[in-house]
Amino acid sequence: MTEDGELLGVMDTRDAIQEARRRGIDLVEIAPKAQPPVCKLIDYGKFLYEQKKRAHDAKKKQVTVQVKEIKFRPGTDDHDYKYRMEHAREWLEEGDKVRAAIAFRGREMTHRELGAKILQRLTGDLSDIADVEVAPKMEGYQMFTIFLPKKGKADVKKAQHVSTPSNGEPERKKEKAERVKRDEEKKPARDDEDDIF
Repeated sequence: MTEDGELLGVMDTRDAIQEARRRGIDLVEIAPKAQPPVCKLIDYGKFLYEQKKRAHDAKKKQVTVQVKEIKFRPGTDDHDYKYRMEHAREWLEEGDKVRAAIAFRGREMTHRELGAKILQRLTGDLSDIADVEVAPKMEGYQMFTIFLPKKGKADVKKAQHVSTPSNGEPERKKEKAERVKRDEEKKPARDDEDDIF
């Protein structure tokens, strides 16, 4: 087969190599396991370049999912709970998985129900945006559960986040310029700068 898609049919290897030399291009084996093996008459450098480009484009479109962790203790108070829950919500909205773990120490192991209550509450609070991938279970001195974002919203946000990478430099420069301008406005104007007393 040629670059244009022209089929040359089944040929002997020597004849195929001679045909490639006559045309000034390379003979490239595309499907070695096929019977008979499939070869193409193409420019090998161009073939490698296109393969690399396709792999790069596929990697660019690939969405990576991370597992981020939040940790609790059996005695975690409401403020700390809400703070951690909000972080979990942000991560889930970005399309990442969240592992919620409760660490027990010493005698706390006898009150595992306190940890189970926290994870149950967290499951209820995140139920609108997350599903439970791994139900709460004990592993050593930790009880944990894993949440994954519900299909739909998180996938779209993650794709947008990946497709529009921003290092935030223009925003930082703009913020700095505004801050300098505000600071200059706050300074009192002085007419008597030349006077010593």
